[in-house]
Amino acid sequence: MTEQTNAPRERDRPAALGTESDEIQSAVAATYAVLAECWREPTEQLVEVVHAGELAPVVGDVGPVDLRDLRTEYTRLFIGPAGPPCPPYESVYRDGEAPDELGPVKGPATMAVTRWYREFGVQPAPDHPDLPDHLATELEFTAYLAEQGFDDRLDQFLDEHLRQWTDEFLTRVERETREPFYTALAETTREVVHQ
Repeated sequence: MTEQTNAPRERDRPAALGTESDEIQSAVAATYAVLAECWREPTEQLVEVVHAGELAPVVGDVGPVDLRDLRTEYTRLFIGPAGPPCPPYESVYRDGEAPDELGPVKGPATMAVTRWYREFGVQPAPDHPDLPDHLATELEFTAYLAEQGFDDRLDQFLDEHLRQWTDEFLTRVERETREPFYTALAETTREVVHQ
């Protein structure tokens, strides 16, 4: 998320927290932020972090990764060419006309998530052109809520959004992927979101 366009109302801010609570809050926020970056298109920096072992505390040891292989798999899983097997958008899983049918991109769920962002005066970063209901964008927003100490609102956002659709998405990723990185990332994301 970018800088805030409007500060949250003072009454919405939590009371001052102790050092231990601040550390837990920061750790939770960092976990969500790391997961958000991992669900974006792979970069050289991601590969460097994996090779340095810095990602292991969050997603475990995924072994060696290759940028070209990760980008190919990312494209195959989440972009296409003929419609991706694992679209990473909430609206696709929640806005279908029938329970077993995928819905459209930019459906009502997208608008509901956008209202959350507006309420907190944040907007997706311009260097991440993903739709508002892309998994990475929603995880980035949960990181923001955790970092700011909006625990009740974080739980509400998880219940109303991420917990409503990610299990189906993550199951598809686990079934479809050929890269251990995405298998580990799906498992970790499920643990974090559904805890």
